[in-house]
Amino acid sequence: MPLITIPNTALTPTPEQSRAFCAQLEAGDILYFPATPVPLTADDTSFLLGQQQTDSSLHKNIAYKPAIDRLSGFDAKTADPAAVQRLHQIMRGYSASVVQFLARFLAPYQQHWKLDYASFRPQEEQNRDLPLRRRNDLLHTDAFPTRPTYGARILRFFNNINPTRTRDWIVSDPFGATVRQFAPKQIAPRPGSALSRIGKASARAIGLGAAIPSLKRSPYDDFMMRFHNFLKENPTFQTDCPKYPFQFPPNSSWMVYTDTVPHAVLAGQYALEQTFLVRPEAMVRPEISPLKILEEIAHAPLV
Repeated sequence: MPLITIPNTALTPTPEQSRAFCAQLEAGDILYFPATPVPLTADDTSFLLGQQQTDSSLHKNIAYKPAIDRLSGFDAKTADPAAVQRLHQIMRGYSASVVQFLARFLAPYQQHWKLDYASFRPQEEQNRDLPLRRRNDLLHTDAFPTRPTYGARILRFFNNINPTRTRDWIVSDPFGATVRQFAPKQIAPRPGSALSRIGKASARAIGLGAAIPSLKRSPYDDFMMRFHNFLKENPTFQTDCPKYPFQFPPNSSWMVYTDTVPHAVLAGQYALEQTFLVRPEAMVRPEISPLKILEEIAHAPLV
């Protein structure tokens, strides 16, 4: 699993270099910045390191929603309003800084993405007590249960703001290699659910059968959500799949298409992340996107 190291001297790429970075991401590579290109101030970092959620069973992270400038995920009953305001300000600034950087660094995408949530992850990841489908330490590809992407890809930019500890990941082979092991045979249909007339034939073609619980989801989104759950619930995959470990040091950043690369977070505390939904028309290599791979398997459009 390639890890592409980006030195500080390459933070303003030429158009050709920017396109090449997009292609590497789309293929399942991780772009790694040993020194983050979007550093926080020392005061902001110190403030974030002093925060800790009181009820980890309710929220995995604190979320900032740029489209509506809203912060959620903190304990509203006990939170200090001044601290919430400060946290809101920091998350707003972090999100804007990542957008400003990636608009230059990944120029082919900048007119074709939707800015999704930013998050602050203050919890220790190692040995967290979470329901199986919410566990970060199990290899999975990302999908959103309530926010279908309709073929847009999930690009995530991470910062390890812990001053002393690495953030420890493992990843496995990208979507194109992994999905063909399980679709359509092993991801079995669930009989008895309703399908829209448009989606039924396409869904059956990739082994979903009657598996779309909500008409808001396209057949593509439903498959991706079920694939996320299937990987986490499959002990054979978790045990036997290829695994590539990475330790991201303090003050580093990295980005990856998390719908393409099965990944798990084994340890680490205090991270920031910004998500982008990159539309299909922006892809430099559309033929290797999860949507196109699944449509090839299905012999039918899935969005």
